[in-house]
Amino acid sequence: MKVLLINGSPRRQGNTHVALQEVAAQLAKNGIESEEVWLGVKPVRNCIACNRCKEKMDNRCVFDDDLCNAVSAKMHAADALIVGSPVYYGQPNGGVLSLVQRMLYSAGALFQNKPAAAVAVCRRGGATAAFQTLSIAFQMMNMPVVTSQYWNIVYGREAGEARLDLEGMQTMRTLADNMAFLLKKLHAGGQPEYPEREPWQPMHFIR
Repeated sequence: MKVLLINGSPRRQGNTHVALQEVAAQLAKNGIESEEVWLGVKPVRNCIACNRCKEKMDNRCVFDDDLCNAVSAKMHAADALIVGSPVYYGQPNGGVLSLVQRMLYSAGALFQNKPAAAVAVCRRGGATAAFQTLSIAFQMMNMPVVTSQYWNIVYGREAGEARLDLEGMQTMRTLADNMAFLLKKLHAGGQPEYPEREPWQPMHFIR
């Protein structure tokens, strides 16, 4: 079993990385593999609602000039997802938001039913809002949201300071333990049997 970790910070070795590595180390203790993917510093396109991905139905965004499709493809082999982001103005990094939105829309079939969690890292405030923003998307994809002993928040400003947040690091380890527990339960009999979904019945407020 494998968990894909997305580091949504432009600082590769910053506090978001520290938080995700604490998760990765604890997952390893539980016998769960993980892979961290760094968002990087290059632009990430936002979704323009062209719906070309729905026409092709190939789990790919029509725009292939950033890391979106490459990260989506990794979900073929991943059983769960954790997205970490620094907090900017009480919100997740815009790049990671664009990435998540395009991945889930263009390659939703690769994410459906797989457990997920968000991690927010901040200097002082806005973490709960950023954490909630990232978590909402998972609920729309039938992705079981994995909990911890507290909201998945870690504090730190300068690179490495997150390690000084003892409760935050413990929260990351508890998240990893809970993720490992759920994955093992889901895969106890081999391939998980997910609920049969009713056909979607979309409605609009304006007809």
